[in-house]
Parts: sequence; C-alpha cells; structure tokens
Amino acid sequence: MEKSKEEKGKNIVINIGQKKVIEKYDFEHDGVPAHVTLSWEPNEYVPIYNIEVPEIEPATKAVLDDIRERMIEETVIPFGEVLNPDEMKNLKEKFFSKAFEMIRSELPHLSLKKQRALAGTLLHNALGLGIIEMLLQDNNIEEIVINSAKEPVWTYHMKKGWLKTNIYIPSETATYNYSALIGRRVGTQITNLAPLMDAYMTSGDRANATLFPISSSGNTLTIRKFARRPWAITDFIKEGTITSEVAAFLWLAIQYELNIVVSGGTASGKTSLLNVLTSFIPPNQRVISIEETRELQLPKFMHWVPLTTRPPNPEGKGEVSMLDLMVNSLRMRPDRIMVGEIRRSREAEVLFEAIHTGHSVYSTLHANTADETFRRLVNPPINIPQTMLASLQLIAVMHRDRRRNVRRLLEISELISSGGMEEMRIELNTVFKWIPSKDQIMQWGKSHRVLNDIKLFTGMDDEDLANNLKEKKKILDWMTERGINDINEVGKIVSEYYADPKSVLSRIKGK
Repeated sequence: MEKSKEEKGKNIVINIGQKKVIEKYDFEHDGVPAHVTLSWEPNEYVPIYNIEVPEIEPATKAVLDDIRERMIEETVIPFGEVLNPDEMKNLKEKFFSKAFEMIRSELPHLSLKKQRALAGTLLHNALGLGIIEMLLQDNNIEEIVINSAKEPVWTYHMKKGWLKTNIYIPSETATYNYSALIGRRVGTQITNLAPLMDAYMTSGDRANATLFPISSSGNTLTIRKFARRPWAITDFIKEGTITSEVAAFLWLAIQYELNIVVSGGTASGKTSLLNVLTSFIPPNQRVISIEETRELQLPKFMHWVPLTTRPPNPEGKGEVSMLDLMVNSLRMRPDRIMVGEIRRSREAEVLFEAIHTGHSVYSTLHANTADETFRRLVNPPINIPQTMLASLQLIAVMHRDRRRNVRRLLEISELISSGGMEEMRIELNTVFKWIPSKDQIMQWGKSHRVLNDIKLFTGMDDEDLANNLKEKKKILDWMTERGINDINEVGKIVSEYYADPKSVLSRIKGK
C-alpha cells in the first residue's frame, strides 16, 4: 500500500547510497504466491522488507467483492469465539473450497493457479488479517508490528533484525478491526474502556494491542509468532547455540529427573531450550505442561497433557490462572511438571512443593545470568526460602548476542547448599560457560552436585558416568551430522537408546 502524497511530502530523507539487494526468496500460503526482497534503499536507515503478491485488476476485484458478499450470506461465519484450532482450520478449508468453486464459475478464463490465489486472498480478507496473513507464514519472521497507520508495518527478521516493510495499514480503524477480530476469536475484547489487550491467537501466536490515546501515535498491534516447526536439540548444536558435550550433560540431568530452571533475557531462547530438552524425557513418564500460551511441543508419542491459562471474560469471570493449573496438576499423577514462567511467590511455592513431593520440575525465569536468577528466586516478589531452593539442581542461562544476532547458552550452574536448615547457604558452581571473544562454550568447572546426585540415584561410579556422557555425545553428533532435526525423530532415537542402548550405538558405528 502506498503512502499518501501528504505523508511523502512530510518525510525528510538523507541519501545514504544506492539500492542494494540483501536477499530474495519466495513462499506460498493458501495458494497466494509471495516474492520477498530484502534490500537497503537510498533514503532509509534500516533494510526494507518488500513483499509482492499478485495484483488484482479492478474488474476482478469487483467480482471478488460480489463473491464475498454472497459467501457471507450463504456460509455461516462465526464472528465470536473459535477457541479450537482444528475448528478454525476446518472453517478456513470450507471457506476456501467454496470460494474457489465460485471463482472458477465466475472467472473461468483465469488459470487454475490464479483462481487459487484469488480464493486465498478472499480467505485472508474475510476470515483473517488481510496481507498480514502472508507475513505470518514467512518462517523468517519472528515478530510483526503495526505502530500506527501513519508508518509502515515493521517485522523482526530472524537473520536481519528489525525491518520496515512496504505494507501500510489503510486506517486506524483497520488496525482496531484486526485487534477486535483476534480478541473475539479467543473470548476477549478491546474497547475504549479496556484499551489494552493481550491475547493468544488460535494459531498459537501471541497478540498485544493498544488503542489511541493510550498509544499516542495511533492504534498498535504486535504479533509474536509461534514457531511452525519446533526446534530440535540438533538445530541448537548445528547453529552453535549449544555444544554436543553440554547437550549430553543436560540429557543426563533430564534422564535422571533433576530439576532445572532455564533463564534468560527477552527473546533469548528460554522456551526454545526447554522445548528441545523435552526430547530427553523417557516416553513412559506422564508430563504435564502449564503455560499462558501453547509454546511447548513435545514429541507426539509422549505421555503429555498440555494445560493453558484462560483470562477472565469482560465481566471478570471464568479466569483460570497459572496457580490454579499448578495446584490441579498435582492431582493428575504427573512424573514431570513443566511451567512456562515463574512470576509470583505462590506459583513458585507450589512448584517447589511439587519437587518435594517427588516430581521433576522444569520452568523458565526472566533473568540474564545464573546469579541474577538465584537473586530473583530468593527475593521479592518470588521470595523462595533457601531451604526450599536447595531442591533445585541446575540453572541453564540463555543469551542473545545482539551485535552478532546469535543465541547462545551463556552458562550452566548448579546450586550447592551448605550449613544446617537454620543457617543454610547456597552457592553457585558454574560448570559450563560461553566465552564471547572466542564464541565457544567451554567447561568452566567440575560438576559436583549433579554428578553426585545421579550417583546416589543410580549407583553409577565416575567411570560409568563418563562413559554414559560419551555415548550421549556420540548419538547427538551422529544425529546432527545426518540432519535429523525433527523432534519426533530425535525423541524416537532417544527412546530407542533408553530401551536398547547397544542397538543404537551399533547403528551409529555402522554395524
């Protein structure tokens, strides 16, 4: 969409050089093809994300508008809650099929490819967010941001960072309509009396919206995308986010039910790390996950029950909180409990009570280092007593290097307690640490707590543990070299190793 002449006239630009194309790629969604060009433009300070979709002729557009009106009359389109993702998927499939049939009848001279593209465009405009639907399907984009109708839509590209797009939202009303549509679909709303909205779309993506004048430049909409293909541990190893040696250490800790908190800053990869570690959980154990939105994706064959919170309705009723789910999960006979993020004291207390009653617990926390994680846990608002915190074995910290735009495992530290119950002290022992100058994750110290706990639980000695870690490292290196990056396949190989380690190791050796 073009800027208005008035807007163009207001711009003050500085020529910073000639146009330079950085990258080009294509993708398709619902039959609509898209061509993306990332480039530096002469009068811009950041790269431009230019997306091109087929143009629609005025006469064709008139036919589409007529078809859309008839579709609305003939098809039952729910404008309220559609909480089930499968229900939404079926609705879109039916709409697309009906639209495609009508377009073929009204515009028979067009090619099959163009007819499908028009049906997809009609679907996006009738049931979705228009052109924003195409951005949601670009696997390179992590975030989509509408700041106001006066400026272009921005995207956060996983390789290039923040980019301006060539897309403009036609009006503040259009942004409001997008936000209201998202809200209605999940049973919430945004109004002048409630001008802030945080909602989770049926796709799993997270949406945040604000209205003018709370956001003084105009209505805003921020969509954080949910990963369409979940990361596997082999992806992390290949990208240098973690080493196979460190992954083997965490695998050992997960296998023998040690408790882990994964911390890190915003968008550092906390949840992604927690997710890749789930492939190491034995398949004969029941896992309960508790999140505000479904981000975790365990292998399909796992005994897994995902639970998600629910916000209150406009009357303030019907809320299901994180605490509600945590208390309820203890009645579901879990072997492992995974919690999206610890934020409050009562939630943390229930979590650590679960540890003391024999459950293995994994969670995330917003903190930049292991020391900061420890301080956040023992101070308000979380305020966990050190006597309870002693049951936590490991803190794994994720870090996002903004200069190089890479994510790395910053450190792994174990919690070692000393003194009696009344004078208990907890110290951090860093086992692995990332060295930024070398971009290497190195062994920083010797593990004491983790290996001693595993020895106690399993009866293994130092030699047994060393051999076990070597085996796990070999398997991880083998999967990485062969490009095995599907969480179900990774989980299957791990499960086979638990059942028959000799068979898996023989396969790796080529015997």
